Amino acid sequence: MPRAASAVLLVLTSSPALAAVEVAPMVISGTRFEAPVDTQPFSVERIDLGDARQGHPGIDLSEALQGVPGLSVQQRHNLAQEPQLSIRGFGARSAFGIRGVKLLSDGIPASIPDGQGQASSFDLDTLDHIEVLRGPFASVYGSNSGGVIQLFSRDGTGDPRLLAGSTFGRWGTRRHHVGVESGTDWGGLVFNQSSLDLDGFRHHSSARVDKRFAKLTVTPADRRLALIYSDLQQDDTQDPQGLDWAAYRRDPRSNSANTLLYNTRKSVDQQQVGINYQQDLWTAQWQTTLYGGKRRVVQFLSIPRVVQQASATQAGGVVDFERDYYGLHSRWIQPWLVGPGELILTGGLDYDVSVDDRQGYENFVGDLLGVRGTLRRDERDEIRSLAPYLQLAWHGEQLNVQVGLRHNEVAFEVDDHYVVAGNGDDSGAVTYRELTPSVGAGYALPFGLTAYAGWSKGFETPTLGELAYSGEDGRFGFGLRPATSEQHELGLRAALPGHGRLQAAWFNIRTDNELVVAAASGGRTAYQNAAQTRRRGFEIGLEQPLGDYLQARLAYTWLDARYSKRFSSQGQVIASDNRLPGIAEHSFSATLAWQPRDDVELGLEAAARSAMEVHDLNRDRAAPGYALFSSYVQFEQRHRAWILRETLRIDNLAGREYIGSVIIGDGNARYYEPGAGRTWYAGLSLEYRFGED
Repeated sequence: MPRAASAVLLVLTSSPALAAVEVAPMVISGTRFEAPVDTQPFSVERIDLGDARQGHPGIDLSEALQGVPGLSVQQRHNLAQEPQLSIRGFGARSAFGIRGVKLLSDGIPASIPDGQGQASSFDLDTLDHIEVLRGPFASVYGSNSGGVIQLFSRDGTGDPRLLAGSTFGRWGTRRHHVGVESGTDWGGLVFNQSSLDLDGFRHHSSARVDKRFAKLTVTPADRRLALIYSDLQQDDTQDPQGLDWAAYRRDPRSNSANTLLYNTRKSVDQQQVGINYQQDLWTAQWQTTLYGGKRRVVQFLSIPRVVQQASATQAGGVVDFERDYYGLHSRWIQPWLVGPGELILTGGLDYDVSVDDRQGYENFVGDLLGVRGTLRRDERDEIRSLAPYLQLAWHGEQLNVQVGLRHNEVAFEVDDHYVVAGNGDDSGAVTYRELTPSVGAGYALPFGLTAYAGWSKGFETPTLGELAYSGEDGRFGFGLRPATSEQHELGLRAALPGHGRLQAAWFNIRTDNELVVAAASGGRTAYQNAAQTRRRGFEIGLEQPLGDYLQARLAYTWLDARYSKRFSSQGQVIASDNRLPGIAEHSFSATLAWQPRDDVELGLEAAARSAMEVHDLNRDRAAPGYALFSSYVQFEQRHRAWILRETLRIDNLAGREYIGSVIIGDGNARYYEPGAGRTWYAGLSLEYRFGED
């Protein structure tokens, strides 16, 4: 553990000012029942709407997740790809989408059963709060859960409200939204529609994104029903791709030649509906979530024509799939008063299904590049996950214990319809089963302190893409095993004067059977179980008022992530003790907010990160570390039923060149995704509240 971090923790926890401190309880529901944050025996962060806004334009989820200890948010500045999110190193290797971190919105998974997830459909305009769960207890959410990010939308409450807003910014950013919210004693309604247009910091990075969200809640007596609908349309979003180091140094806004020749781009069309039902039955509660959706993706890659023509096994340069997905999550929560405390038993079942009708095409016709050509892939992919689980929680006056046990079964099946000379039948199926236990305990100490400890086992299945070609002769990879992990955590919380909070945690994670590349040729990548890794680290988060008008928030993470066993990949030896790529050893963020009146807020933010390796070999140029500063100001005026809000935000105040994200192990050494230069946003929103004239 770094000496500076140890000193900070020692000073804060030994201060006599901690005595007899009372802090308003902050409630979470990530335990599947509502409970105060300060009593939980695991690391968790709650981000409320006000902390998530701070003048941000609402482009993607990464804006709301800055400053969470243990959570790395790398901004690609590329809406054709998801922001790169990782928790304590889980998810850092994802080449696209979000992997290794479970995503949920109003209880509905945004991750398919193999762990691949997308956050692009989340609607930030209707956000109430976010919960970020880190550490051992995340395993109760199933396979591929190195951490959990849950978003909760607002319920419609109070008299009807009309809302509208627009944001304009550098790099051709234009965002508009309109909405309505209303509620009565029997329920409420929330509706929002938004559109985003931007030219982008990088050349060839323009995007158009349209979203719709609707939520109807019905709350008679001891029941609650919520109907939730979301819609995402994203047509021809340009993909600027990564750069090699020389190209980045010449012009961070540039693109590779093939990016432009093949007009790399992506289109997404997604609709989803969900039902949340909750009913109190005697002293117990029954909760059920039903959901279903359809997602269509068409993506044009930059794989050169000569590569596709060289092998019959090449799947082409156009990805085209239509996905149907659905699921059922149901649980029974039974509390009992036992002696001086409360015992809560939760028993549940999660069932999730994802079915893809997937094709691949050449990205050329004759000499015409960047168009749909000849069929090169045609298959049906199905993933099913079935997971019963039990959770037992004891809440005493000082002691809080939680135990979890989950049986995970994840089944994969591929039905290959593209069988031609030189490209055999790649059909196959495999099922993984694993029992994952977890246990945690917290104890209330004097002076407003709570100490906690946790342990768990977890596992991460391969994705369909990793299984597809990892067997003999490029067949389906029946022999691949899931990566298994064991996590340990020790933590401390403190209630500080003036409603301040401190949370610090040490963690150690050992993982076996990590997947690594075994071979890559003919457009197919085969994987093998070879790597053992260790992740150890320390994280600290602090939120503290400084007088009547100032509020400070700090977050620091030290993460030492390395391979603990040598292995061979593509004919090269990866040495033991090499750093895991895509993970910074040090990361820091700070916010100082000044609010002299209820209608004015000014803020200054800082974010810093150390260097990151880009390849398992640790030989290529690491992405350099950086320090960035941002500022924002928010104003509000009220007149009868009208509320007018203005915001101004400037990111990267010094206009520094930096690497925002990396593409790990890119075969063309185009690892680097540049961050944007100095960027400004100006926003104006208007709200009208009926019944307040």
